[in-house]
Amino acid sequence: MAFKKEEYIRKPEWLKTKINTNEAYTDLKKLMREKGLNTVCEEARCPNIHECWSERKTATFMILGSICTRACRFCAVNTGLPNELDLNEPMRVAESVKIMGLKHVVVTAVARDDLNDAGAGVFAETVRAIRREVPGCTIEILPSDMKGDYENLRNLMSSGPDIFNHNIETVRRLTPRVRAKATYDRSLELLRRVKEIAPDTPTKSSIMVGLGETKEEIIQAMDDLRAHNVDIMTIGQYLQPTKKHLMVERYYHPDEFAELKEIAMTKGFSHCEAGPLVRSSYHADEQVSNASAQRRIKYMQGVEKQDNKEVDFSF
Repeated sequence: MAFKKEEYIRKPEWLKTKINTNEAYTDLKKLMREKGLNTVCEEARCPNIHECWSERKTATFMILGSICTRACRFCAVNTGLPNELDLNEPMRVAESVKIMGLKHVVVTAVARDDLNDAGAGVFAETVRAIRREVPGCTIEILPSDMKGDYENLRNLMSSGPDIFNHNIETVRRLTPRVRAKATYDRSLELLRRVKEIAPDTPTKSSIMVGLGETKEEIIQAMDDLRAHNVDIMTIGQYLQPTKKHLMVERYYHPDEFAELKEIAMTKGFSHCEAGPLVRSSYHADEQVSNASAQRRIKYMQGVEKQDNKEVDFSF
């Protein structure tokens, strides 16, 4: 099905969402403010925030502050000079996860290119804090490319996340225009290195469509991810957050997303979420396999004695 940009002055019907501000949603929003926490759900203007927060199945915490050192042309998160690190943040996140009764949590962060370890130390301690406070909760992490420093990556992976997520965001040709200070190949290499460090940890990546890519380029991105042993893929519609950001070149129909999902599954992905409102952490709780849960149990048994060790925050 072909679409022309000029046909969509307005968003199509399938991109409209219902606003649900029930008690669960308002309580969660209040908790986030009381704990001084940031969420990518709010900062990135996720269209699924009312659905996810109202059901209280999962939430995506954004650590390391609310100001990013990169200025990607698709992202609504503020860019500038970051604040000083808050070393109490990991515990506040863990306490919030416990209060909310979450079964699955996604921990992401702004890019912190100003830090020697790109924030890996705080990231790892956040995972460990959640493990201590909520042992039954599965954890997905979504870091930046760590500036290509794989010792930082090894430090992060030592915390034993259930899923490692890093988004390539778009196809190879469009990467220089869409992403700031990131490269397509460095992201792929990061995903490959994760499998090298922790072969049993599922890896995941996401792309946005509607930025001018072709179907052939999307399929090539699938092949590139599979060549680097990525297990899970999500595909969603790019939505322009402000007039300062990249314009939407076209909107994909739900039928097109269904076709892309079918193609992805034939490529060998263990799971694929594809749809107009799909975002990287959408239905993330459903993507945790029984095998991942078993890996978590083994990890907890193996490092139980290490939890009380002092954490090295190398900035």
